[in-house]
Amino acid sequence: MDIDKFLNQNENKDLLRFITCGAVDDGKSTLIGRLLYDSKLIFEDQLRTLQSDSEKVGTTQGTGEIDYALLLDGLKAEREQGITIDVAYRYFSTPKRKFIIADTPGHEEYTRNMATGASTANAAVILIDARSGVITQTKRHAFIVSLLGIKHIIVAVNKMDLVDYSEEVFHDIRQEFSDFMQKLDVPDIKYIPLSALKGDNVVDKSEKMAWHKGAPLLETLETVNILRDRNLSDFRFPVQYVIRPHLDFRGFAGTVVSGAVAVGDTVKVLPSLKDSKIKNIVTADGDLTEAFASQAISIELEDEIDISSGDMIVHANNQPKSSKHFEALMIWMNEKSFDLSRDYIIRHNGRNIKSRLDAILYKIDVNTLEKQDAKKLEMNEIGRVAISTTQAIYYDAYSKNNETGSLIVIDPLTNVTVGAGMIIETQSFDRNLKGEVIDNEDSLKKHVDRREFSWDTGLVDKRKRMLRNRHKGKTVLVIGSRDSASQELAQKLEEQLFELNMNTYYLGMSNLISGLDADINNDFGDRDEHIRRIGELARIMTDAGLIFITTIKDVDDYDAQRLKQLNYPNDLLVVNLGENRFKKDKADIDLGSKPDIEKGIEQIMSLLSSKSIIPEYCI
Repeated sequence: MDIDKFLNQNENKDLLRFITCGAVDDGKSTLIGRLLYDSKLIFEDQLRTLQSDSEKVGTTQGTGEIDYALLLDGLKAEREQGITIDVAYRYFSTPKRKFIIADTPGHEEYTRNMATGASTANAAVILIDARSGVITQTKRHAFIVSLLGIKHIIVAVNKMDLVDYSEEVFHDIRQEFSDFMQKLDVPDIKYIPLSALKGDNVVDKSEKMAWHKGAPLLETLETVNILRDRNLSDFRFPVQYVIRPHLDFRGFAGTVVSGAVAVGDTVKVLPSLKDSKIKNIVTADGDLTEAFASQAISIELEDEIDISSGDMIVHANNQPKSSKHFEALMIWMNEKSFDLSRDYIIRHNGRNIKSRLDAILYKIDVNTLEKQDAKKLEMNEIGRVAISTTQAIYYDAYSKNNETGSLIVIDPLTNVTVGAGMIIETQSFDRNLKGEVIDNEDSLKKHVDRREFSWDTGLVDKRKRMLRNRHKGKTVLVIGSRDSASQELAQKLEEQLFELNMNTYYLGMSNLISGLDADINNDFGDRDEHIRRIGELARIMTDAGLIFITTIKDVDDYDAQRLKQLNYPNDLLVVNLGENRFKKDKADIDLGSKPDIEKGIEQIMSLLSSKSIIPEYCI
């Protein structure tokens, strides 16, 4: 009975999938090897082989120490070069949890392998060499991790033994990484200083870093809470196989990718749109009354409906979107660049569909997250693209549902996966009646032209408002890398204008996110929609004759240009604070990273006066 109890407990422990990533030679493989070694999870024969290999091909030859990286770097090329090339998976278990580790490569040319490993992970351990700090590849991996919807990051600052276990070095790296991650949407980030080679803070707390009050790595991994990460509200069941063992049973087998379903629920079948009810939920271990995400089941319906592999069963009152045209953030994984003239195969929820990559809105500089114009994507580059398919797909935005919002792109000639995409809910490209993408440079202008043509005005026109207010409408956009300085400047500017009897209004970004933008996510994929809504709001506020003031963090040239176009025909003044992605020479006023708030307001007031926004006699 004790054995049965033990086996049952072990079987029912929850599973955490996590990846290790970072730059080359940051110690990813060494960390995992050390984690397994210190946890007593390496068998004696494995240990003897590891000791022998360490003397022959390891980086610790002649020292008598074990090269823990050899436990994962199994390819001959990996051992020769001392690097990870392919993704290596390892399974281990502790009394509290089961784990599957994906050790991913650090070389830029193998970024596609890293993205593959991250696609199924619940958490990511990002290693940073304490000597090098945060580098471009660190940012690239952090960005990909956030795009793939991983909600838990553990930043392991490794090789602390080589910097004398310096607390100052650790806190400097923590601050730099934290500043970068503020631009992305990852709710749970933890920081651990450690030495994978020496074992400090890997399994046991390090006496040499007593200043670190947090838990060591293994304890942190054991306590990561992933229960809330699953989407349990949107039932999605792609049919993988139709089961017909005899005349009295017809079931539809697959995995519940999200949500939950119970016997008696009313469901709808896509694409036929036929309704039915759940009659039975069948598994290898017996029938169930309900099933949840990640369970493999077979569903029997009350009605005879024609359903094939690739169809989807959903709740009748909660359906995914359906379209032949959509947009996605694409990670390009092939040596041949993204080719707009070619057809590809999209694999989505078990279906292979002929598709065309219509256009690139922009590509993303992973170091600065700046959006750049692009006509093609090279290997490992990331961009926002428009896609058309020959059949409609049923999808949710990736930010809401990772399973139905993800896809891969396959080259039909070689059957090689050339790209991976995360579908975005909002659309930036305009299309004609044939579904063809309209040149994006003209798309926004045409939208503004249509809006202005149909703008419905009252009997109080702009001239009357200006005479009453004694000033024109104007948007003042304060861009800064630090929220506190931007907010202080914007609020004091509003106060001074108000005291001069100006009609002015300040609206902070947090008000927008929790109010007007509450229906979209505060992540990179939906940022374009945030910008669009701010631009439309600015147009309304300035048309009302207000001097509208708002702050946005980390705006780049692409965002600012869109805001200016959306605010047309009224003016938008850009005030730049600090180091960010916006080019200083394109700002109307640049106040530097440590602005004098009072002098800054004087400059803004002077510029508003010189542009006849505020008549001089008012000041």
